[in-house]
Amino acid sequence: MEQVMKRDRGSNNSEGLAPRPEFGKLSIRNAGKTYDPQGSAVVAVHDCSIEIEAGDFVAIVGPSGCGKSTLMNVLAGFDNVTSGEVYLDDSLLASPRQAPSPGADRVVVFQNGALFPWKTVLENVTYGLLKTNAMSRASAEEKAKDFLSRCGGLDKVMRSYPAQLSSGMQRRVEIVRALVNEPRILLLDEPFRAMDTISKTTMHQHLLKMYSTCRRTIVFITHDLEEAIYLSDKVIVMTTRPGTVKLELTVPLPRPRTPEMTASVEYMDLKKEAIESVHEEAKKAFERGERELA
Repeated sequence: MEQVMKRDRGSNNSEGLAPRPEFGKLSIRNAGKTYDPQGSAVVAVHDCSIEIEAGDFVAIVGPSGCGKSTLMNVLAGFDNVTSGEVYLDDSLLASPRQAPSPGADRVVVFQNGALFPWKTVLENVTYGLLKTNAMSRASAEEKAKDFLSRCGGLDKVMRSYPAQLSSGMQRRVEIVRALVNEPRILLLDEPFRAMDTISKTTMHQHLLKMYSTCRRTIVFITHDLEEAIYLSDKVIVMTTRPGTVKLELTVPLPRPRTPEMTASVEYMDLKKEAIESVHEEAKKAFERGERELA
């Protein structure tokens, strides 16, 4: 097995964060995924191992086709591994002998919006609670209003419909809808990819606020290295296909995070190391003519 480079620059200061949750520890152990094993046999992920503690914010980056989306689908229960195992809080989540199974303990927010356009913000946020009969309508609405209020004053638009909101506000509502169900893991699949720089910067601050008040384990898939470093506790850099872990970079920037930190020497050093690692893999992918298949 290829040795993974680990860079630990010290632990970050978690002042201002909600307490670490009891659940949400994720263990990916020598996971592999091969598509069409009896035919073209495309190996998307190979011998991938990642350990994520409950309540940590981890970003996964890498060149197109490195297996980021494949890992996301496995964690969400949409797909399975062909080798290795994945555990959530010591319970088997995925293995070659276990069929994939989505669950309420893992919620995904995709890069394309998924709000119900015919429902108000409040109705969207309470949908999961009512669908699963987790609580009465009155209790669900009370809980939803509390989360909307704590996550950036969204209670002010709770009677609005998605079409009446900006794209950034819609994305914030989607994240609140996920958090209100109190999943063990929140999976974010490039949620801000289509946004301009100003909108993305604003969304970063909203997401950090949500994380500080409603702390959950977050796995964040992105192509944006600056975004990954600024938001997360740890950045996982994947190799080109077949994807495996090339570098684990601990981010010791204190919380709460502020935009001014992106001008610090420490941040720039982290960015330089991550860029060098990703660019090396991107060059390999380009030379081999890789496409974004996984």
